[in-house]
Amino acid sequence: MIGIIGLLVAIGILAFLAYKGVGALPLTIAAGLVVIVSNGMNLWESFSEFYMNGYIGFFKSYFLIFASSALYAKLMEDTGSAISIGYKFIDWFGKGRAMLVVLLATSALTYGGISLFVVVFAVSPIIMVLFKEADIPRRLAMGPLLAGSAAYTMTVLPGSPQLTNVVPTTYLGTTLTAAPLFSIIVGLLMFVVEYAYLKWEEKRLRAAGEHFTYIEGTDHTMYQIDRSQLPSATKSFIPLIVVVAMIVGLRKVMPSAASIVLAMTVASAIAMIFNWDRIKDKKELLNKGLGGAIGAIAGPCAVVAFGGLVQNSPAFQNVVAWINGFNMNPYITGVTATAIISGITGSSSGGVRITMETFAQQFIASGANMDYMHRLTSIAAGSLDTLPHSSGLFLMFSWLGLNHKQGYRFVFVTTVLVPFIFTIVCTAAVIALGL
Repeated sequence: MIGIIGLLVAIGILAFLAYKGVGALPLTIAAGLVVIVSNGMNLWESFSEFYMNGYIGFFKSYFLIFASSALYAKLMEDTGSAISIGYKFIDWFGKGRAMLVVLLATSALTYGGISLFVVVFAVSPIIMVLFKEADIPRRLAMGPLLAGSAAYTMTVLPGSPQLTNVVPTTYLGTTLTAAPLFSIIVGLLMFVVEYAYLKWEEKRLRAAGEHFTYIEGTDHTMYQIDRSQLPSATKSFIPLIVVVAMIVGLRKVMPSAASIVLAMTVASAIAMIFNWDRIKDKKELLNKGLGGAIGAIAGPCAVVAFGGLVQNSPAFQNVVAWINGFNMNPYITGVTATAIISGITGSSSGGVRITMETFAQQFIASGANMDYMHRLTSIAAGSLDTLPHSSGLFLMFSWLGLNHKQGYRFVFVTTVLVPFIFTIVCTAAVIALGL
């Protein structure tokens, strides 16, 4: 019991310190100490093995992705290509639909198979233009970014290639399109709710006198130059199209990480060639672009490291055993386990994977419909996974020049509250209808 209390206190410390602006490394070390002491774990082994294995594992898996993506984002921003794309979207849809454009663009990229970690690099420069022209506070950008990449496209819509939708197929014998009609209806309803909330927040913040602001300490002269001095929209769209086409097209040819790095590298080369004369100091751009990956990846690494430590604690194993001891409807067991474990680990894919490893055979033996089990657990995985200690949040806040205090409210509503409510309603509906 003391270990479980310590685990909850540690997560509370993470949330509190994150709101106070403490960096990911010191706050995860502080929270990790609470877990270690309350669970009677060996101090050195916990940090040198469990914590560092998680840190190094994430760094090894994602550093090249972050480096190539950060370079791409820097090139698209400094050459004016992203600004040109943003203005073209405004020409097509108008300033009043800036929120919808960001939400749809993020949704399309994620549903096409591009991960959240890549989407933030690809879309953030475009968001700056759209939000500047529409005079939407920059902190609200967290809303459409997370709603479009970590809600309905990741867990609900049939066919999504995101890992949270893939994991159940390997354990339950289902497909990516499990419960298609149900998934489409729920996905569309979730999209409508998310968009309605974001527009409400936009109006509320504008009425409160908030306006768009640039990221402090950054050079934003490119966003203020005359449109006639920007590269053409056609040339600007090509690198972005190359990124999407290569990642989607190479999915079955090479590992996902390799296709992302290759796509970002090729797109960066194209952007540089197209804008060769616009880049005054190519060496500085490369240094800043690639160097930006170090700062961007440090936070997620530390949070994943904390998750690795937690998963090796006796308290975490006790939580799993406690859930396993419940004598409940299998659908309720599935969504409860997935939501809780995703919340503790700060990862939707990690939560659904651990749930499936522990309960899959029990689910199959229960006689429940595995297509609906797949869909419900996926939706549940996307509810509590974005509590303040979620690894992706530290990347997004850092890249957009924000902190938890400024932007977490929008994250909570779009990726915790709304999915959590949908999890409860959908589970109740499936049980009531005898599906």
